[in-house]
Amino acid sequence: MRMYDIILKKRDGHKLGHEEIAFFITEYVAGHIPDYQASAFIMAAFICGLDTEETACLTNAMANSGDVADLSSLGTVADKHSTGGVADTTTLLVAPLVASCGLKVAKMSGRGLGHTGGTLDKLESIPGMTVSLEMDAFIAQIKRVGAAITGQTMRLCPADKMLYSLRDLTATVDSIPLIASSIMSKKIASGAGIIMLDVKTGNGAFMETLEDSKALARTMVDIGNNSGKKTAAIISDMSQPLGCAVGNALEVIEAIEILQGETPGGDLLAVALKLSALMLQMSGIAQNETAAFYMLDEALCTKRALDKLGEIIAAQGGDSRVIRDTSLMPRAQYTGNMTATTSGILSAVDCRGLGLAVQELGAGRAKKEDSIDLSVGFIMKKRIGDRIEKDDILFEIYANDKNKLISVKQKLIGCLKIADSAKKPVLICDSIL
Repeated sequence: MRMYDIILKKRDGHKLGHEEIAFFITEYVAGHIPDYQASAFIMAAFICGLDTEETACLTNAMANSGDVADLSSLGTVADKHSTGGVADTTTLLVAPLVASCGLKVAKMSGRGLGHTGGTLDKLESIPGMTVSLEMDAFIAQIKRVGAAITGQTMRLCPADKMLYSLRDLTATVDSIPLIASSIMSKKIASGAGIIMLDVKTGNGAFMETLEDSKALARTMVDIGNNSGKKTAAIISDMSQPLGCAVGNALEVIEAIEILQGETPGGDLLAVALKLSALMLQMSGIAQNETAAFYMLDEALCTKRALDKLGEIIAAQGGDSRVIRDTSLMPRAQYTGNMTATTSGILSAVDCRGLGLAVQELGAGRAKKEDSIDLSVGFIMKKRIGDRIEKDDILFEIYANDKNKLISVKQKLIGCLKIADSAKKPVLICDSIL
């Protein structure tokens, strides 16, 4: 079998067999296929597409390209994945919520890139917190605490790391089969028996149209279920930041305040509760949605979920006092407000633009190796559909560079549209079970 023939076959629009796809992944990871041929393959797949069977074969080959976590000793274990967005801090709510209701959570997360934030970066804003756990420690913590959140190990799904770096450089990222195989190969290799997906849609998401978001969600759910994992997805709105806080430490503080009961939670809590409720139903802990929401409400009201977050933080070396005293979190040196220059209704938000603005403050990275400032960001004070009066505060900005604070103010102004009327976006657009 030759890689040249596989590339030619896909280039000409023909379906690849399981053996051909497995050969490509195995030989590429082993270093026997050069990057230029791998790049040619993914470009052919991008242009000609992969059908359901080919996508499943690619996913499983990638999942088995390295270690596969064995979590069988833990019983029923769940994982949750978001396709990325702005101010999406649901993991910091979902993990302690469902763990405090008796469902174990094994969460392997990533770092932020471009306009999207990363769970690992947010967690590292907690003093002392480590997000790099070896597999034995990862499993031991889940047994002891009920949940653990860590970065992906270098031995897990190496094919995805290698292919993603090529896709990022060859304009082949925006392909539903390639996105689905990338996400689901990591989820399958991570070992959890339940996979809950949150697929974002809107101008702040990678999939901007509802049609594309549904197609990605359906593809991933089918892959998961066909791989023996209980898999479900919701499609949630990302036409504005999910939470009010944008920036690593600020987002952690918002999540803590929601679990404390100090803030209502809004859209962020609503999506977290929906995800958590589905996970509890899929595990059999809750028999229906009503029972699941009752359990979650009790976990919030009794502060069991807050205490569980403290346990997770402490188990991973972090200062768990932050769940009672958020002043222990990193704070930026300078603050400033951006106020409205006109009155009206907030009708639209350039969510991607807000993500790029917080990146300019230093909270995000353009390349994976970039360092970031964990303390900077901003808090958005209005939501789409809210009435705005002239001089109302629209953003509280936190910066460690006065010049950046001033320049970001100008960018934020251009991210909001104020009109005479507005239609509030639908928060949860669909569910795929």
